[in-house]
Amino acid sequence: MKLKRMVCMGALIAAVTGCQSMPPIHTVASVDIERFMGDWYVIACIPTFIETDAYNAVESYRLDADGTIATTFRFNQGGFDGPLKVYRPTGFIRDTASNAVWGMQFIWPIKAEFRIIYLSEDYSQTIIGRTKRDYVWIMARSPSMSDEDFGRLVKFIERQGYSTEKLRRVPHAPAKS
Repeated sequence: MKLKRMVCMGALIAAVTGCQSMPPIHTVASVDIERFMGDWYVIACIPTFIETDAYNAVESYRLDADGTIATTFRFNQGGFDGPLKVYRPTGFIRDTASNAVWGMQFIWPIKAEFRIIYLSEDYSQTIIGRTKRDYVWIMARSPSMSDEDFGRLVKFIERQGYSTEKLRRVPHAPAKS
C-alpha cells in the first residue's frame, strides 16, 4: 500500500511540475506594449482543443488602466459561416522589464504561459510560444501572409524546438469587395 501511495504521489508531482527538461524558450528583448495592442489574425497555430477547427481567428488586445490585457479571441467554428465563438481571457504581464512574458487566464486561478518569442520590427508579425512547446501561434496584422514570410516563421519555430507536424494554417475568408 505504501509503494502504491508513493507511486501515485510521484505521478502527481510529475504531472504538476512537468516532466520535461526543455530549456526556456527565449522571448524578444522588448515589447512596446501599447504598440502591440490591437487585432492580430491567427495565420497558423498548433491549436488548443478549442481552436482545432477555427476559421477567421482573430485575437484582440487592449491595455486596461490596471495594467492587465483585456483579450478577445474570436473565430468561426467549422467553416467561414460557422457559429461565432468568442473567448475573453485576461492577460497579466509577468515580466514588466520586457513585456514579453504574460500569463493568460481563461479560468481562475490558472494563468497559461504566453511568451512573445518573435516580433517583427514594424509590429506586423508575431509568434506566441510556450516553454513546453505544446502550442504556438503565428499571427499578423492582416489575414494573409506571403508564402516566403510564412516559411521563414515556420523555420523560426522549428529552431525553437517545436515539432511543426501539428501546425495548422488557419483559413481566413477573402476580403469582400
